[in-house]
Amino acid sequence: MATQLCPHCKEDAFTWSMDDEKSNLTIWGCYKCKYQAYENEKDERNCRNCGKKTETKLKDKEKEYWWCSTCNSTTEIKTA
Repeated sequence: MATQLCPHCKEDAFTWSMDDEKSNLTIWGCYKCKYQAYENEKDERNCRNCGKKTETKLKDKEKEYWWCSTCNSTTEIKTA
């Protein structure tokens, strides 16, 4: 499985696994900094930075944001 740049520590150590109990939920984790985020496979869109349809919504303990696995950009989702 290929690794991605971690949105937290920026190291090439971010990888995913599927949650067997919850459908459409992917768990992303970094084996360098131990950062963990959750992705709902239903939430994807074209990246506003590179234009590819590789931007997904990730959620961790503190925030929710869009993350592009192609250009590694992140956009925090502000809640009102």
